[in-house]
Amino acid sequence: MDSASHQKILGYFIEEAKEHLETLEQGLMDLTSVVNDPEKINEMFRAAHSIKGGAAMLGYNSIQKTAHRLEDCFKILREQDVPVDRELENLFFKVYDTLHELLDQLEGPFGLQDEEAKNIVKAAEPDFVRLQDYLQKLVGSDATLPGVEMPQIPQSVAPSPAEMDFTVQVKAILKEMLQLFKKKSNAQNRKEIKDFCVKLAKLAPKEKGWQLLTNNAYKAISNPKFTYRTLAPIIIKEIKQGGDLIALGQGNSVEPSPDLKRLATAKVPQILIPIEPKEAAKTLKHTFNAKQISQLVQLLGVK
Repeated sequence: MDSASHQKILGYFIEEAKEHLETLEQGLMDLTSVVNDPEKINEMFRAAHSIKGGAAMLGYNSIQKTAHRLEDCFKILREQDVPVDRELENLFFKVYDTLHELLDQLEGPFGLQDEEAKNIVKAAEPDFVRLQDYLQKLVGSDATLPGVEMPQIPQSVAPSPAEMDFTVQVKAILKEMLQLFKKKSNAQNRKEIKDFCVKLAKLAPKEKGWQLLTNNAYKAISNPKFTYRTLAPIIIKEIKQGGDLIALGQGNSVEPSPDLKRLATAKVPQILIPIEPKEAAKTLKHTFNAKQISQLVQLLGVK
């Protein structure tokens, strides 16, 4: 297979994987109802299975194995009567986030590097162990669960109920914000997004970095001159990362990025240009029309 053909197939795989990730995310957001709906559980099982198959075809072992382990967990939900609670939801989201991160890296300008993939999978191992152990606990010690044998870890590693509740609430709010960002910008849905920033701030009132992060997001959204295309990638990503740090007990590391700070304080719209040339070109194409780009080329003296 030549390079062009490989890139084309890789592009198809990534686009399809995004759709499967959305299926998984939607199912996990309503897991209590989904476990009682065989068709929805099958959809989630098939989504993980499809990602596994595509990754195997392209040789991305880390994605293949991660999707396979997630598939095995959905198989348990399909074959066993599993009571769903907050802890189970949280654990499922953690392993889902690992798969999402691997695919995000694959789509990035530098692709998914082997060393990086190994580090991501290694960091996620305790989450898979906790999920497997907790599923075993919920279905009963006598039940035999599918999947690979995994070592036991100390119970002290498990997150506290407060940490799990925070994580679930942050993800739920981000889901709502993302849906609003997909709509056409207007005063009403901007107000709703800002209201969600307020709700996020209230989830961790004693975390100064979190307060600063959500406040900067609120201010950036308040400027109607900024498009959702500019706002959404930065705000969603930083709030998710900040929430993950707090859940890990690293709240002191949370702070808004320079990009978000500029959006929060700017009086006029700003364009955030990526350093990588191809990504920068995409940003310019989305921002300017053909005539404006031609003028930019002339001003830059490009021949």
